Amino acid sequence: MQLVVARIGRAHGIKGEVTVEVRTDEPELRLAPGAVLATEPASTGPLTIEAGRVHSGRLLLRFEGVRDRTAAEALRNTLLIAEVDPEELPEEEDEYYDHQLIDLDVVTKDGVEVGRITEISHLPSQDLFIVERADGSEVMIPFVEKIVTEIDLQEQRAVIDPPPGLIDDQADEVADGHSTSSRDSAGDEA
Repeated sequence: MQLVVARIGRAHGIKGEVTVEVRTDEPELRLAPGAVLATEPASTGPLTIEAGRVHSGRLLLRFEGVRDRTAAEALRNTLLIAEVDPEELPEEEDEYYDHQLIDLDVVTKDGVEVGRITEISHLPSQDLFIVERADGSEVMIPFVEKIVTEIDLQEQRAVIDPPPGLIDDQADEVADGHSTSSRDSAGDEA
């Protein structure tokens, strides 16, 4: 099974190094010197990591055969893909590979069906579940502990405790059917 482990950013310096946006929780394993990675687009790879280092909080990599800034810049936006055994599990108990989460049913803690995870979006601040509802619409659910309270791989489901408005359009309605507003109607008189 193939997993995207990084995206190549801009060239760094003049000797062929590139910045990378890490997309794995195990960069020391997946992006180590000697690792051979497939690429997307496939025509730019495979690439073999020659060296890596951290500079100003960013991971820099140099690949075999890439010796100058022009060659490094030509790799920009290339995805790096590692071959992973589908039975392999992440080291930490509460970590998951994307392929384990795709197609899980999403239900609220009260048992209300929300939909099915079709994609995981990896953003700098957090990961998002892209969930397809029965009507074909999509909802984005932040993959944070406060909202995603349980991942049950045996039952193939993710249990969520969504804040008001995350999965419904009636976030501003109260129990009596009136909508709430941050404006004070009494303040309109002058």
